[in-house]
Amino acid sequence: MSSASAIVSPAPSRHLAGDFWGGFAAMLVALPSSIAFGVIVYSLLGEAYVAHGVRAGVIGAAVIGLVAAWLGGAPRLISAPCAPAAAVLAAIAGTLLAGTSARGPIDPEHIVVLLMLLGLMSGALQLLYGAMGGGRLIKFIPFPVVSGYLSGVGVLIFIGQLPNFFGAPKGTPWWTAALSPAIWQGPAVLVGVATVATMIVAPRLTRVVPATIFGLFAGLLAYFGAALFQPALLDPGSGLVIGPVPGGASALLPEMGALQRAFASLHLADLKLLIAPALTLSVLLSIDTLKTCVVVDALTRSRHHSNRELIGQGSANLASALLGGMPGAGTMGATLVNVESGGRTRLSGILEGAFVLVAFLLLGKLIAWVPLAALAGILLVVAVRMFDWSSFHLLRQRSTALDFAVSAAVVIVAVTFNLIAAAGAGVALAILLFIREQIRSSVIRRKIPGNQFMSKQRRLPAEQAILELHGAETTICELQGSLFFGTTDQLLSDLAPDLARCRYLILDLRRVVSVDFSAAHVLEQFAAMLREHRGFLVFSRLPASLPTGRNLDAYFADVGVTAATRNVIKFTTLDDALQWVEDRVLEAHGAARGPDGAPLQLGEIELLREFDVDGTLDVIAGCVEERSFAEGEFIFRAGVASDELFLVRRGIVRVVLPLRDGGHHNLAFFGRGDFFGEIAFLDRGIRSADAIATTPTDLFVISRARFDLACRANTLVGVKVFARLARVLAVRLRLADTELRAWYET
Repeated sequence: MSSASAIVSPAPSRHLAGDFWGGFAAMLVALPSSIAFGVIVYSLLGEAYVAHGVRAGVIGAAVIGLVAAWLGGAPRLISAPCAPAAAVLAAIAGTLLAGTSARGPIDPEHIVVLLMLLGLMSGALQLLYGAMGGGRLIKFIPFPVVSGYLSGVGVLIFIGQLPNFFGAPKGTPWWTAALSPAIWQGPAVLVGVATVATMIVAPRLTRVVPATIFGLFAGLLAYFGAALFQPALLDPGSGLVIGPVPGGASALLPEMGALQRAFASLHLADLKLLIAPALTLSVLLSIDTLKTCVVVDALTRSRHHSNRELIGQGSANLASALLGGMPGAGTMGATLVNVESGGRTRLSGILEGAFVLVAFLLLGKLIAWVPLAALAGILLVVAVRMFDWSSFHLLRQRSTALDFAVSAAVVIVAVTFNLIAAAGAGVALAILLFIREQIRSSVIRRKIPGNQFMSKQRRLPAEQAILELHGAETTICELQGSLFFGTTDQLLSDLAPDLARCRYLILDLRRVVSVDFSAAHVLEQFAAMLREHRGFLVFSRLPASLPTGRNLDAYFADVGVTAATRNVIKFTTLDDALQWVEDRVLEAHGAARGPDGAPLQLGEIELLREFDVDGTLDVIAGCVEERSFAEGEFIFRAGVASDELFLVRRGIVRVVLPLRDGGHHNLAFFGRGDFFGEIAFLDRGIRSADAIATTPTDLFVISRARFDLACRANTLVGVKVFARLARVLAVRLRLADTELRAWYET
């Protein structure tokens, strides 16, 4: 192994040591938080269920940590019960207990089973998301919605912990606990303040030991310090501590008899109650996990496998629920501690789960003395950090004020009603955000009048003058994005002035990604408005397959937009559409010409017009050669030296630029009476393009060598030809400048 590879790939022993300490440090963060989250949920059911909450938090931290790390797609990720899971479970538990659901009041024992079933359904949905490749889709939920939802969870946790923080009696509403100092208990307030203050200060002193551990120990010291003055606090039944918790391995095993009885009492109505919460919880846990994965990727320059991670998280939540544990997700705090402490592989997550089990088995009896106010203080800090304070920056600009309103609305709905309603509001607002963005971005990419952008068919000066004079009869419009009910009204408003005056509306659809029936109906209106003054709706470059898989040409035919009886024409390319329209304009003004007319004589060629007045036409005739080409035959090829000028007597010639990939780019079309090949005629250089007869074609060919000999006998011939060439080239360059300016300025 080279020295470089030795640096990039540390020795396995260093990996093992880093994973050991990373898993241990992550356990110190995850275990207290998991216990706190379990207590949040199950303490709502009564004091008898506080110990059950402890058990649920510990099982969740252990099982989710083990299974998610083993099966997931993010090696450094630490998974454990989290605040969003606690908030959703607490909301549904409170709803069921208060009897505000469709089934009325439900007894606590049955609620425990319903919460277990909720965890199972959520885990199964996460498995489904991962199996169907939903890991990428979940990340596309608008950030204002995610920000508002997480902020709402933070607010709910914060206000939900105020009674415990102040030591208010059980069942006291949070607003009463916050605004009634008379019911506050001094020891609880002391413990809570000590915990919060220590968690804030600790990171500034050291990051070796997580702030959560410092805060918990500070709360314990404050509690036992207060017990020196109030001995009654040493009673585990004082109501200010968790209280007795069953110890030993048996405490981690569910009571199978009770579970069987509870599951036997389940009804179909129970499942209906849990569908919306399960969807909400599964999506929220998935977002929380993937968001943490993205942060870890940025810190470690790695990449996670989102779908595999969802499968791992779903399996972990299924296993946790089956054992009576809390659901969870990839947690930011424990994961960052793991990375900072040396965790490198999925072994660190597995060890974190194992350390949780060991810590509970060895220290389970001590958990009874953890003050509820200390857990409340920890959760208050977590809640404040969950709130997206940066969202207030959105108020600084009017363009982002609506994004802030979306986040604020989700928070308000979460606090006023519940997280389930907030999820529905978030989805609805996400749809509104999408529609707003589509409406704000115009579907018209550029709009150009017909006299500023023309086809590559070279026109004679008289024809060019007609096209410029009557350019207002044509509007070329390139569309983009989604044509749907949210953008069609604006499209109609933008094109209304053009539809009132023009006879030809060319819509280029190459950049369109979707079309709905509302848009198709508006396009039918365009055709009807144009038909009133004998106009035409012209489509070009209809996508054969939209991103949705729809064939736009077939769809337009199905809904009647391109019906044969209508004034609707479609072309494969924009240039074909432009040529067709230009030919109609010229025909309408008596200047049409076609490739099938009789071959022109030398004096009828535009370049040599009036040369017969002074006898110079006869001089040119002496150096002209006649040639004919079949359809598809090459007149010249790129890379060949030449000095010939070609005058078109009959037919159409296409000049194309060959590309390296074997394709080509159309440069121009030259018709009857026009000329091409002037550059090589002037500099006698190498041809840069191919010239191909697109129809049977007759040409006059003037060789520069023979032309020079003729000019020596009559210098006036050279002066007149070169003057005409210079003028035509100047006109073509000006036209090219006009088209470029119109193309880039619109």
